[in-house]
Order: sequence, then C-alpha cells, then structure tokens
Amino acid sequence: MKKAVEAPLLGHPDKVCDLLVESIVDEYLRRDPFSKLDIQALGTHGMVMVGGVVESQADFAVIDVVRDAYRTVGYDDSPEFFVNVEKPRPEPGRIAKSEGAQGTAILYGYATNKTREMLPPAVVYAHALASRIDDLRFSDPLFSWLRPDGKVQVVLADDRVCAVTMIVSHRPEMDAHQVQSLLFANVLEPVLGSTEGIQLFINPSGAFTTGGFSMNAGVSGRKVLSDLYGGLLPHGGVSLTGKDPLKPARAGTYMARYVAKQLVREGVSDQVLVQVVYTAGLVTPAYVQATTSDGKDVTALIADRYDFRPEAIVERFHLRRPVYAGLLRSGCVGVPTLPWEAL
Repeated sequence: MKKAVEAPLLGHPDKVCDLLVESIVDEYLRRDPFSKLDIQALGTHGMVMVGGVVESQADFAVIDVVRDAYRTVGYDDSPEFFVNVEKPRPEPGRIAKSEGAQGTAILYGYATNKTREMLPPAVVYAHALASRIDDLRFSDPLFSWLRPDGKVQVVLADDRVCAVTMIVSHRPEMDAHQVQSLLFANVLEPVLGSTEGIQLFINPSGAFTTGGFSMNAGVSGRKVLSDLYGGLLPHGGVSLTGKDPLKPARAGTYMARYVAKQLVREGVSDQVLVQVVYTAGLVTPAYVQATTSDGKDVTALIADRYDFRPEAIVERFHLRRPVYAGLLRSGCVGVPTLPWEAL
C-alpha cells in the first residue's frame, strides 16, 4: 500500500502567511499572556493582507511585526501590507463566559511505534528533507543560491521510500544539473542514506526562479495537514495558526497527541488515535475517544487520567509562552523538546 506526504519549505506562500500570523500571536502573548486572538493572512502578487480580532491589554504596531517576520523568510521584495486587527464588537444580549471552550472544534491526536518520533514514516521523511533544505539555505554560504519557496513530496510503499519529489526555488544563475547534483549530495543522501530503488525528481518541471507571492497566493492555516500527520489520518479541518493557546483547536490538538503517545508507550497498541470534540461554552469536551489500530475502544484507559479542559491543557503545557512562530520549522508534532511530546 502506498502513502504520500508533502512538506512545504518555510518560504512556501502558505507557510509565509502562517509565519506572519504566528509572529503576531507571539508578540501579543509576550506582552499579555492572556490575549485572545483569531488572525488570518492572505498574500498574493505584491500584496499581503492580515486581519482578525484580538482581546488584549497589549498595544503595539502590528504592521511592524508583520514586516519584520516577512524579512526573516529571505525574500528581497517589498509587498504592500494591509493590516486590520481589531477588538470584536460586543453582541447585544450575549453573556461573556470566563470558562468554557472558545468555539467548536473536532480534532485528532495520533501516535505509532513505527518511528522514533512516533509518527508515520512518510511524515518523518518529508519533514526531514524539507528541514534539511531550509537549514542549508539559512546556515550554509555554499547554498546562498537557494530561494525560500518550495516543497517536498515523499511516497512510501509498505513503509519504504519509493519516490521523492523536491521542488526548490533557486537563483537564475544555477542550471538544472547544478541544482540536482547539489541537492542529491547534500539533502537526499544525508537524510535517506541509500537512494537505490527510489525514483527521484528534482524540479521536474524545469527551472524555478520565481516563487513566493510573485507566483502564487498564500493563505494561513492551509498547511495544517503537513504540520500534523500529513493527511494520512482523519482531520477536523481546523486551523491552528493565528489562534491563542486557549482555543480548543490548538490546546486540544496538543493534548490529543500527548495522550496518544502515552498509550503507545505503555504498550496498549502499536497505534492509537484520539478524537476530541469541543462545543462552545462547555467547560469539558462533549466527546473524547481513543481507539487502537485494530479498532478497539480504549477510552476507559484515559477517562480519569487526563484533563481535556482547554484551561487545564494551557496550564499543563505552559502554552501562554511566545513559541508558536518557531513551530513552523518542524511542525507541531514529533519534536522531542515540545512539552506535549514528552513521555
């Protein structure tokens, strides 16, 4: 059975939009850890639009944060920025609640014992290849010809890599042969080891010298699948980026992953999927279920052990810290230093 996963580079238009909104979230949390946020971004052809609502004691020039974050990606253009982040207008007759979920959400957490990261092998390979390319661009002067945009696609057959496609933007002075040979020697071989029997495609459509918003539109929240489990598992379709940590989409996703890892580590099953459903205004989730790879319901094993209330999750993992822009480099799961990845 074949499985395919894609991982975007940090300069992919969607990931740039994620970086912009997460940088805003971080700055608000840095100044007021109890800020409530819901922010989105759209970028296209010389223009970047950022909008959303915020409840916070912090006050700063959001547009400066957006400009600074965009510069860190590595693009040398200067798009026009439009920012409209405002406080929401109170609705007549609505009673504010200090507790309860901020909105509805359906989300999943997963873990498997097939890899050290406790993630599907295809996800591990795709992220490793994309991270390697980003690292070379940022830290190795020999790869100054790399431009920010691009993505990696990995196809596995029975958990063995059978095909890899890398689409990488580069400066015009680099020809296709140079790009292919340098990426093969410095990305593919270090990450995969032997490439025998693997179909390799590096910029198969030819030169890729124009990328970013000059070529494609980007939207924040659209790459949530690649940040989690690569689309190999059920997904609630809820974006994590641009939200404060108390939002159930963010807090619940981290907790579901944490619980799934604990169950796999304890030997309950080789794979565990945790589903959580939040309903607006309710303090506790409307529904929590854990199932194994063979369909066995093991919810009873976690019912009295884990607190899925968003406020409790925020406190458990210290989620009010300004750390979210940094998650975009390696995704939200699989990095051992993250508190919800701890065993």
